[in-house]
Amino acid sequence: MEKLENQKCPMCFKDTCTLTEEEVDVPYFGKVYLFGMQCSDCGFKMSDLEAEENKGPITIKIETSSPEDLNIRVVKSGAATIKIPTLKTTISPGNTPEGYISNIEGVLKRVKKVIEEQRDLASADGDKAAKTRAKNLLKKIWKIECGDLPVKIIIEDPTGNSAIVSDKAVVEKLKKK
Repeated sequence: MEKLENQKCPMCFKDTCTLTEEEVDVPYFGKVYLFGMQCSDCGFKMSDLEAEENKGPITIKIETSSPEDLNIRVVKSGAATIKIPTLKTTISPGNTPEGYISNIEGVLKRVKKVIEEQRDLASADGDKAAKTRAKNLLKKIWKIECGDLPVKIIIEDPTGNSAIVSDKAVVEKLKKK
């Protein structure tokens, strides 16, 4: 892993940011480069990944059918959008695109954290409807984790640098625009 320390942070502008780059070979996918940025002063962090080979725009779909499916490897590029129809959730690249290598359970944990934050904000604001919606989504995630509820994951990636490493995954190559 290559590391550059004491770099200027894009948020606090102090020389307290560490940049990292690592080359990883992902089975059935190929070589990817993981990039990271973390500031020890303000806590800012960002990560992304880029595949060595550009495969063009793709859509990848998978539906879980057992708790073991939560271990399926997920490679998400910073440009990718993840949709989880069961949870009526979309994770878009936004202003701070983030790429990562995880598994389906890890993706669900990221979504769960955001929903818990929304629930807590709704509680503090006295928004009972938003709090109830958040609680219902958290119950669905719990059922998915227990294997009582299947979940469909859809990754749309204009760069083709994402993957779901499983024979169950359906990959659709799209035409470049």
